[in-house]
Amino acid sequence: MNDGSSVTHNSAAYGSTVGIQAEVVHNSTVNVHPDASPQEKYKVGVRFLEDGVPSRARDMISDAIAHGHDNAEVRFHWVLAMLSARAYHDLSTEELQRLHHASGLIETYAEGEWKDALRVAFELLEMLSTADGETGRVLEQLRALPPRQSGVILRHLDLVLTGGLKDSLWAEYRERAEAARFDNYRAQRVWAYFEPDPIGPRALPPRPSTAAAAQAALRVRAGLFVAVTAFLWILALVADPAAAAIELVVALGAGLTAAHFGRRWWYQEHQLKAKKRESHIRHWGDPASTGDGFTNRVRHSFDHYFSTRVPYGFAPHEWLGYTVHIRNSLVAEIALLYRESRINVDRVNWLIRYLAEDARDRHNKGTLFDHRHQNQTPAAAKVLCVAALIALGITTLALLGAVAAGADASQMLLAILALSGAVWSGCAAASSWLEARGEEHRLAEETQEYQERLTARQVAYQNWKSFLDSTRPSELEMETWLTCDKTLFVDEALRHYQLTWRDLITHTILMTPARPYKRGRVKGGPWRYSRYSFRLFLVTQDGIREISTEFDFSDAKRGNEQRSNYRFDALSSVQVTERTHVGYDLELVLTNGPARNIRVKDADTHQLAPDENAQEIAEINLNSAGFIHTFRLLEGIAADGKGWLERNNPNNLPSFRAAD
Repeated sequence: MNDGSSVTHNSAAYGSTVGIQAEVVHNSTVNVHPDASPQEKYKVGVRFLEDGVPSRARDMISDAIAHGHDNAEVRFHWVLAMLSARAYHDLSTEELQRLHHASGLIETYAEGEWKDALRVAFELLEMLSTADGETGRVLEQLRALPPRQSGVILRHLDLVLTGGLKDSLWAEYRERAEAARFDNYRAQRVWAYFEPDPIGPRALPPRPSTAAAAQAALRVRAGLFVAVTAFLWILALVADPAAAAIELVVALGAGLTAAHFGRRWWYQEHQLKAKKRESHIRHWGDPASTGDGFTNRVRHSFDHYFSTRVPYGFAPHEWLGYTVHIRNSLVAEIALLYRESRINVDRVNWLIRYLAEDARDRHNKGTLFDHRHQNQTPAAAKVLCVAALIALGITTLALLGAVAAGADASQMLLAILALSGAVWSGCAAASSWLEARGEEHRLAEETQEYQERLTARQVAYQNWKSFLDSTRPSELEMETWLTCDKTLFVDEALRHYQLTWRDLITHTILMTPARPYKRGRVKGGPWRYSRYSFRLFLVTQDGIREISTEFDFSDAKRGNEQRSNYRFDALSSVQVTERTHVGYDLELVLTNGPARNIRVKDADTHQLAPDENAQEIAEINLNSAGFIHTFRLLEGIAADGKGWLERNNPNNLPSFRAAD
């Protein structure tokens, strides 16, 4: 299942550099502790072998054997690791001697299927320099093995087996590849391998409360208000006790009524203005909204997901226009929450997608703009508040009139000063009281909203992560599918040129990324690509046939196929350029044409974990790409021409027994 986003593959000129779309490094399940037992190291070595990293497998299994863990099963996988992704002439004299020594240990192992498989593997090596007619017995033994042993022998001895021996096995090998090529829902799951691990959920916490400062000011202002109001009332009481008593009761009632109905009105108007001001600042004044590339990528992602998560009855452009303010607010929030993590926006797309779906669902329920209705104070409450304030004003003036009726000029002046002080201190005290109560209410409201948002995002995160973990293919599945693609590509090339394995001296496949691509790997493993370029070299007595094509890994569809043929002496030179911050380039120079630059792999030093060795990872990737075998092959042909052909002809291979 895809997340709904689309990827556009733009064509690029040969040899040009196009930006990588995505890079993903997953945590590996293949881990080994330095103090691990030989048995544990062996198991890790087998996992590396299954995942297409034979160089690491050789090291781990050899270490297990050196520490005493040795039986037929262990030796069988050690032999496969020694021969995987290598041709016979790639083996050094020392390695051939080690293999020969291991073949002499077969009889010391207990009988069983692993011993039978080990014996067949060595007998296949012995058949390399044997006439085709004498291989029938070994082939029958290979076919008699259980599928799990025979299958891995065919897979890992692919470059070792040649001639009539491989001709006899090729039909079965091809059938297995056809059967497994799209196994385990490949087309529906490959995308998840290149999907980055989502970053954890976050939400904006409540703003700090200013209630404490407001309460401190309230005590001073309220005290001053009580003092001057009491003085004014005393003056009125002296002048007209009965009227002053009535006016005091009315003033208290009006004040309490205004406070009761006005508090909610003031809070909602204040919050609405604060949100508008905050939205304006975020949109126009905050560099989070306008200044950096991360925010722009977040904005683009919001636009994409809002345009694909559209409520019924809306066209995408209408929905984008309808939700522009919501998106601006969400863009600012996500940019503020995640910018300091220095992450790719792909890791937070799950949250952006969830927020787009949440906006759509809330619109469908009619609750998208609920806060607007919540922020509307009932008209009756507003009328009562205004009426109470008017009554309070009239009562205050009546109180002043009562003082004026029975007071001299000096008392009248004091009354006016007291009234002014009461109005000022009353407004100031009311403002502090409203702010303190409003901040308490806001903090409680925002805390509840924060918890609700964070909880909902945690649920969405766990759902997406669980879905990814269950969908993402394993390394074994990725390697199996890739091997099947290579097998069927070779088979089609053989059919096109009407060649059999007897006609081939050797062959090699160089796998390079086809731009634009996504790439991913597990920690300690090779890069795998969403788009590959396969370059097959078939070496025959007449020369070299080169076939290249591009593969979309999810569905194995091919395109941009090219073929060329050239003689041995036409291959002038082969050079490799290593640029630390760019990658590895292979330059193939022909005498009758311009040099061809092939980008073998891109740089990956910035994607290494702290405990990974750059040189080791580079070697793993080059081996996985088939580069080392391809380079040795082409370099040897360029240097020696026909001389290389004579030395490496399968009919002229030295006997495996001669390695002793």
